[in-house]
Amino acid sequence: MEPEQKKGNPIFRYFSTAVAELRKVSWPSRSEAWQKTQVVIVFSLIFAVFLGAVDFLLSNLIQLFL
Repeated sequence: MEPEQKKGNPIFRYFSTAVAELRKVSWPSRSEAWQKTQVVIVFSLIFAVFLGAVDFLLSNLIQLFL
């Protein structure tokens, strides 16, 4: 026996299923989202400064040996 085929436009079914799943999502509040965004920005800046410092130190170290 073959599986039962669903009727209707497959694109419409896809988007209606996607919308139904998005309604089940537990979204963060505005303040939670802003707080997490700030954390990401701060850690990104710290990491950028760290990588810049490592790059600067390694560049100068290589220049000493060349």
